[in-house]
Amino acid sequence: MSNHAGPAALYVMMPLAHDMIGLYFAVGSNNHLPPTGSAEALLGTNPIAVAIPADQEPPVVMDMAPTVASFGKVRLKAAQGEPMPVGWMVDRAGSALTDAKRAGEGFLLPIGDYKGYALSLIIGLLAGTLNQAAFGRDIVDFIKHPDAATNTGQSILAVSVDAFCPVDAFKRNVDRAVRTIRESQRLPGVDRVWLPGEQSHNKRIERLRRGIPIPPALQKSLDELASELAVDPIL
Repeated sequence: MSNHAGPAALYVMMPLAHDMIGLYFAVGSNNHLPPTGSAEALLGTNPIAVAIPADQEPPVVMDMAPTVASFGKVRLKAAQGEPMPVGWMVDRAGSALTDAKRAGEGFLLPIGDYKGYALSLIIGLLAGTLNQAAFGRDIVDFIKHPDAATNTGQSILAVSVDAFCPVDAFKRNVDRAVRTIRESQRLPGVDRVWLPGEQSHNKRIERLRRGIPIPPALQKSLDELASELAVDPIL
């Protein structure tokens, strides 16, 4: 596959399949993560997403990369001229790298040390190798080579809830689990315990109502591109 569809597609799946659990794996279209102990970036920010339907609560949606930060967040920091937090990247000597504009000189860090590396590897094998798609040194960086075929690998699984238990009972139990976690005793200074995907769900509703805010640096680049292509700019 050559598209770059992301786990957000699971939000589209949920209204169409209220009785199914969705799982999504993908190989990133650029490599920024070395295997533990290696000095060669052979793995990407290979995402994994899982969407689980509930009854009255929003679906529980986990959407994550096996790295501390996705490279998209690094590029956003670079575009906005902001430093990266310590812990996102290291340079080739293993020292902390905070200048987002020098990201090409370093590596992203995995979550959980070697566990994040293992997670990225497994996702890559399931999404890429299993599909005979690009993996490792065969990955084509679509940022550096926008006209090249990327052969990006993705795997999507749909689990039918009623193969295991009644759908209505399952969704009620998900609601109960969600509320148990949300209403759990909080640490001092914590206003709310969030569920995976809950903040994104709220943000999605807000942006459907009020639109998507565009950072000034991105607005400027989009305006320049619109001028170059002789199309109307985004208002």
